Order: sequence, then C-alpha cells, then structure tokens
Amino acid sequence: MTDLLIKVIASYLVGSLIGSLIVGRLCGGVDIRSLGSGNAGGTNALRTQGKMFALWVIVIDVGKGWVVTRLLPQFALPGVPLAASPFREWVPVACGTAAILGHVYPLWYRFRGGKGVATLVGVLLGLGPKLVLPVFAVWVIAVTATGFVSLASISAAASVPLFVQFEDLEPHVPLLCFGIFVALLIVLTHRANISRMRAGIEPRARKLWLLGRRAGRENAGSSS
Repeated sequence: MTDLLIKVIASYLVGSLIGSLIVGRLCGGVDIRSLGSGNAGGTNALRTQGKMFALWVIVIDVGKGWVVTRLLPQFALPGVPLAASPFREWVPVACGTAAILGHVYPLWYRFRGGKGVATLVGVLLGLGPKLVLPVFAVWVIAVTATGFVSLASISAAASVPLFVQFEDLEPHVPLLCFGIFVALLIVLTHRANISRMRAGIEPRARKLWLLGRRAGRENAGSSS
C-alpha cells in the first residue's frame, strides 16, 4: 500500500505540471488562462498562441500521462517493496487517474488547469495502446460530423469503457473502472462547453468540420 500511495501522490504532482503554463512562462510569461476560452489546454493554446506553442503543450501533457503509467509503476522505490497483489494491477490505473486529476486541478497553479484530454491520451498510451486508435477514430468522426472539438473529446472519453469492454483488456476491472471515471470527469470538465453548445454559441473547428462545409457548399449550389 505504501508503494501505491507514494506513486499516486507523485503522479498527481507530475500531472499538476501544466504544459501550457510551463511553455507560457518560457515564452515571456504568457498565461493562456487569461486568453481565449480561459482554458489551460492544447485547443486554447492553438487558438491563442499558434501551432508550435500548442505542439509543445501537447508533448508535455501527453508525455506526463505516459510516464506515470508506463514508467513510474515499475520503478522500485528505495526501501519500499512493490505493491503486492491484488493492489499491483491497480497501480498504473491509479497513477493515470491521479495524473489526470492533477492536470485538471493542479496544485502548482491554484487548482486551475486544463480539461484532461491530452493527459488522458498519454495515460491510454501507457495503460493500453490498443485503445488509442479506436478512441482517436471516435474523436475524428465526431469532430468531422459536428465541428465541435469539445463534443469530440467527450465522445472519445465516453468510448473508453466501451472499448475496454469490447477488447476485454487486462486487468479488466481496473481498466473498466478507470474508463468509467474518466468519461464522467471529461463530461464534468466540459460542462461550460456543453452549456454553450446548447445555447448555440460554441465555436466550431471549421477546418475539421467537413460535413458542415459540404452542406454549406450544397446549399450555396442549390440557391444559385
């Protein structure tokens, strides 16, 4: 239990290292929480600071999720035995969950972080790489059909427990519990986006919204 507890705390602290705020500080003290949507994630970084800034944000936020699930659980702490079964199979899942919570509620930044999507990608890469492609496919389909990045992120997160169940991945119960938890968490972190979508004021990613662009061209053609 000591091994599990220490690694969960360490994962939360690592998760609290927010990519956009680190890159912003290195780029002259930019705090993107005061710009655009006010979110500290990659989408707001792209919209307000450009591609290279957003790229490094994503590298950091995805990377920390991978590190705490793939490397940290196997690390032997000096003087602390590795967690015994049945706790051992819960260590990567618990570390991944803690990192996502750290990203959303970062200790270092007064608990004002991002929405957890990029870190979730890194966690999935560490926990079950087989999940990444189908979950990403759901994201692409959703954003292409609707133009809403937020709705695509919610849909992708909601698909995680479904794909865990479908693929019958091991350890099954920890992964399924993780999938259900993060699906609910991503909905929670996007509640403002949901409100804006219901009000019809949520911005669309028009370069990705292929169906909408096609419909617009068809309407233009029919009116000529």
